[in-house]
Amino acid sequence: MKKIKAIKINIIFVIIIVFIFLCIIFKLVYVGTHHIEVNGKPLSVYASDRDTVKKTTIARRGTIYSSTKEVLAKDVNSYTVIAYLEPSRTKDPARPYHVVDKEKTAEALSPIINMKKETILGLLNTNIKQCDENGENCKSGVPYQVELGPGGRGITELVKDQIDALDLPGIDFIASTKRYYPNGDFLSYTLGYARRNDSGNYEGEMGVELFYNKELTGENGYIEYQSDIYGYQITSTPEIEQEAIPGDDIYLTIDMNIQMFTEQARTELEKSDPEWAIVAVMNAKSGEILGVASSPSFNNNTLEIKSYYDPFVANTFEPGSTMKIFSFMSSMESGMYNGSEKYKSGTIKVDDATIKDWNNYGWGNITYDEGFMGSSNVAATKLALNLGRAKLKDYYTSLGFGKKTGISLPNESSGIINFRYNTEVASASFGQGITVTGVQMLQALSVLGNDGVMIKPYIVKKVVDNKGNIIVENERQEIAKVFSKETVEKMRDLMRGVVDGRAKMSTGTQYQIPGYDLIGKTGTAQIASPRGGYLKGSTNYVRSFAGLFPGDNPEIIIYVAASKMNSSKYLKPCITDLVKNIGTYLNIYGKSNDNESEVIELDNYINKEVSDVEKILNDIKLRPIIIGNGNKVIKQVPNSKNKLNIGNKVFLLTNSNEYKMPNIKGWSRSDIDTLCNLINIKAVYDGYGYATEYSIKEGTIIEDGMSLEVKLEPKYKETNSDE
Repeated sequence: MKKIKAIKINIIFVIIIVFIFLCIIFKLVYVGTHHIEVNGKPLSVYASDRDTVKKTTIARRGTIYSSTKEVLAKDVNSYTVIAYLEPSRTKDPARPYHVVDKEKTAEALSPIINMKKETILGLLNTNIKQCDENGENCKSGVPYQVELGPGGRGITELVKDQIDALDLPGIDFIASTKRYYPNGDFLSYTLGYARRNDSGNYEGEMGVELFYNKELTGENGYIEYQSDIYGYQITSTPEIEQEAIPGDDIYLTIDMNIQMFTEQARTELEKSDPEWAIVAVMNAKSGEILGVASSPSFNNNTLEIKSYYDPFVANTFEPGSTMKIFSFMSSMESGMYNGSEKYKSGTIKVDDATIKDWNNYGWGNITYDEGFMGSSNVAATKLALNLGRAKLKDYYTSLGFGKKTGISLPNESSGIINFRYNTEVASASFGQGITVTGVQMLQALSVLGNDGVMIKPYIVKKVVDNKGNIIVENERQEIAKVFSKETVEKMRDLMRGVVDGRAKMSTGTQYQIPGYDLIGKTGTAQIASPRGGYLKGSTNYVRSFAGLFPGDNPEIIIYVAASKMNSSKYLKPCITDLVKNIGTYLNIYGKSNDNESEVIELDNYINKEVSDVEKILNDIKLRPIIIGNGNKVIKQVPNSKNKLNIGNKVFLLTNSNEYKMPNIKGWSRSDIDTLCNLINIKAVYDGYGYATEYSIKEGTIIEDGMSLEVKLEPKYKETNSDE
């Protein structure tokens, strides 16, 4: 039988173990009974939330589109260029992670971010004071990183790619999103703009961005997970994610081409340095706003804004003689008008006031029809007084004056049509002493395109959610039947006389365009003085023109108004070019009206010899754009059966192994989009109008995924104008 060894336990070891155990117990009791703080928080709070991280994911703001799906406002990736200056970032000198050659870096970045080399170099040489925790023992040092602003802030993906290609040590990017308006100074007031608020969301502050802010904003999401004390997600722990819901997309009624024409017209008016100006185009049958431009304008990206109120809906002004359209029609509808009856023009006494025709002396005894064509204040006054204050006001109210139209734009004004005394009735008949807005004028003019029925103007076609469901869809809305068909036809005939010059005193003959049946009415209104009465001086007027075409059955309404122009001669090219451009673009008259009356229907050229198709198109005066050096056509745009005017482009994609960049100078945006879709490259535009500069050199072989940056500018016809 073996003896069992006795194990002796060292008493000192036992004492040490017991002591450690008692220390642990004491520490636990102390922590449990005292208010311990970690990072400024009670331990209990810190323990409960230190391992839970919840990050908000910002919802994409909805995109705003034109009626033909061109992007007008969208969220895009945006980057800020930063430079790491701290040498300790670099562990291997062969692979530096901070800026080593500051001179070279500044020189390379300068042309890309549009900053002077010296400015960038100054940022790269930034020094800061570094002190110990007591604020003592300070010395000069370099910051860990600097932003290269302002040129390096908010850059696009394309610019980032250019910088990446330089492979500059120490240059990096902070990614974010920004609200981007690809056309710059284009439809500025209508679109408005959005800025980031304190919660990180974009918030609309003007235009559609403001009016539909709730719909555009969407709902933010979040990601929640368990993390360690350093903030890193703990492996194998669950992650809770609530996806962000993108905002709704807005589709406007704006036609991109017609909007470009209105912008060109606005720019023409701006040559006269007006206080403000409006150019608006509406579909006479549907009420869709096809184009609207206001001055002073601004670039929605840079926001150099002179006025935060849209002149189209917010400005109220005395309309002047365009109001005679409605005062004369009111007399006609009441059965009190006899156009062939004569009256003495020149002046008329109303109570203690003398009303004068615009030329101060009139034209002798003339008919009321001639009085309208000559814009006689005396004629309008006599008709209004005969009609009476109550009836005239009722007609004005029925036409929507004195109340908002309800268009989907913020800050719309109502205008004022209060008049009581005979002198005020007289003034109201020719558009003085009352105030209106541009959108009200379009609404009232709609009666001339719809046999006396007034229709509501609208600028938002539809609202679509992120799943493609249509939330709101607007369409033609009839408000009221104000005038009979006979009254409308009579007024359209008188407005034709204003332009065609059948009366020797017709005021709108400068707007006559051969081949275009434009009808219209001119307006010149004095501007009220804040001290009472009216301002003096040759420039203190609101000059305007209300027009429709074709005259027999109007499809388009235009309204142009400008305040305090230094010369009225710019109204002629503004209006005539606008009408010709729209008429040709919409093919309203079935021809171009510029000695190019032939309309050609395209054949199918697929699989045909390129040389044969090129000859055919040249012979019928179309412009072939041949893409690639193949011998067969594999795709054409437009397709067969499409009708084109002489000089239009036909794109022919050939069976080529490679495609080269053509010369696109002078091309429109739609033509450039067609090219890019055919050769699979992405286009980014700056401005509107026609190509003046572009980033891919002519003759460059195109590779899939390449990006093309294009600068667009308006193009004008030279027009000689008389005062």
